[in-house]
Amino acid sequence: MRIVVTNCNTTQGMTEEIVRGARAAAGPGTTVRGLTPAWGPESAEGWLDSYLSAAAVLDTLRTYEGPYDAVVMAGFGEHGREGVRELVDVPVVDITEAAAHLACLLGRRYGVVTTLERSCGQIEDSLDTAGVGRNCAAVVGTGLGVLDLGDDRRTEEAFVAAAERAVAAGAEVLVLGCAGMTGLQRAVGEKLGLPVVDGVGAAVKLAESLVALGLTTSRSGSYAKPLPKRREWGRVGE
Repeated sequence: MRIVVTNCNTTQGMTEEIVRGARAAAGPGTTVRGLTPAWGPESAEGWLDSYLSAAAVLDTLRTYEGPYDAVVMAGFGEHGREGVRELVDVPVVDITEAAAHLACLLGRRYGVVTTLERSCGQIEDSLDTAGVGRNCAAVVGTGLGVLDLGDDRRTEEAFVAAAERAVAAGAEVLVLGCAGMTGLQRAVGEKLGLPVVDGVGAAVKLAESLVALGLTTSRSGSYAKPLPKRREWGRVGE
């Protein structure tokens, strides 16, 4: 089984971290390849970045020629998943909804701990669109930017502080609200005594399940193939 994982930004080091987490979750016989967009934001933090990221990820998959059986979109709360489902003929799993769906199996309400507060509304909208927003007790920011997540101790401390706010709001399960937080779930789960769901790992396991079951995106209605027409795709430097 071959899974491609799309980073939502142009930071290659983050792609490598995400791929490590994806491979750790993947079963025997599953290969994981990370794709980094050639253009777009170096980190996705806000509406403008998110829309740019969505177009860049779509362009990356449009031009990728390698074989793959499923796509994992590793941008938490970012746009583009609906477009990718129209574009490709394999299952597409977004880490946002994957984490939320698994969290709903573990407790009545979950909380998301993310990076900057400015991302919270965007994540809430993404969860609502996926149909799992009603189970979300809170989306809480740590105050850390995406590119600040390399400092493990600082990230863990900020996550625990934000998680306590989510728990106070009624969360019984916690979700890592950024692909760059992958790997943090065990340490903070032990400290907080709650299940912590990593979206990258959740998405990989769900993607494997869909492929193994022979299931892919429905072409009836919402995710029908794009209408045939002339489309102009920009190029770097144009």
